[in-house]
Amino acid sequence: MRLVLYQPDIPQNTGTMVRLAACLGAAVDIVEPAGFDVSDRNFRRAGMDYLDRVEIVRHRSWDAFQDWRREAGVRLVLATTHAEIRYTDFAFAPGDAILMGRESAGVPDAVHAAAEARVTIPMRAGFRSLNVAVAAAMVLGEACRQAGWAGIDR
Repeated sequence: MRLVLYQPDIPQNTGTMVRLAACLGAAVDIVEPAGFDVSDRNFRRAGMDYLDRVEIVRHRSWDAFQDWRREAGVRLVLATTHAEIRYTDFAFAPGDAILMGRESAGVPDAVHAAAEARVTIPMRAGFRSLNVAVAAAMVLGEACRQAGWAGIDR
């Protein structure tokens, strides 16, 4: 399982998602440019000592990530408010890459269109979205549950 962060804006959210991925045994792909220096102390503080315990791959651009993904044969699943399928109704596969958009703007239309699947977290009317790290925890947690918590020992 992989967690893909598209041009993340907020170091604390990014650090939290890296920590989440480390705890659940997922790799992290960061599609640059990020809105901060990935060596920023806030990022390191939020990620704590987990940064050294997770595979982090940085891609210099969306196109570079797409080239890598095609070569690796990885299915891209976008978490978005613009989807019809609830994340709990979707059949995740162990090799999936779950894409989370920017905190400030989500993903552009071309990135949205590139995903093989799009899933949403149902919410009450009148609410726009959840915090990206919270949404990542929900979707990645469900994907790991479906995969039988592979690699998790407790």
